[in-house]
Amino acid sequence: MAGGNDMANKEGKEDELELNLNDTENVFGEAPKKEAEPKASEKSTGKAGVQAAPEERSPIFALRTTANREEQVMDFISSNAKKKKLEVYSLIHPHGMRGYIFMEAKNRQDAEQAAFRIPYARGLLDKEVAYEEIEHMLEPSKKVEVNIQKGDIVEIISGAAFKHSQAKVTRIDKTKEEIVVELLESAVPIPITLKLDAVKVIRRESEEGEAAKHQEE
Repeated sequence: MAGGNDMANKEGKEDELELNLNDTENVFGEAPKKEAEPKASEKSTGKAGVQAAPEERSPIFALRTTANREEQVMDFISSNAKKKKLEVYSLIHPHGMRGYIFMEAKNRQDAEQAAFRIPYARGLLDKEVAYEEIEHMLEPSKKVEVNIQKGDIVEIISGAAFKHSQAKVTRIDKTKEEIVVELLESAVPIPITLKLDAVKVIRRESEEGEAAKHQEE
């Protein structure tokens, strides 16, 4: 009988222990859940609530140049930047603006290196230029539709040095929208490179040939 009582007491204690454990769980609430998985947007950044920074626009610098030499300076800078592997992204010369061009570059150091010892370049302005300040000056370039052929006689209509002079077209580069001409009044033929819209055709070689043919007849 004593052995039976001991067994009963032992089972009772185990039941009481199990009950106490269950009560403890009920008192303190449910077992702690696993930490919630981060959201997809948080996973992509690696930090909760941190978003990827928006793409920033590269700084723009104004470079002073000798007036009417802007295009040459841009060609020199482009060549220099490629040679030195500098991060110069674009060069801008707004129509009608004399003595300045704009450079978009990674930083001021690259812009200064690209313009270093460039002929007709006069140095960068101290302050960066906001894109909004020059946005109104930027227009999509339009292809010049000019009917010019090799051998045409043209009159130069822009450029102080040779304005109103007549010349003969010796080469046409439609990709760059440029032509090479030789001045008719020059004793020694000197090739001059001009923009397509800097000249107008006043006589065509084919027309001269036809006129001579009619005179012979």
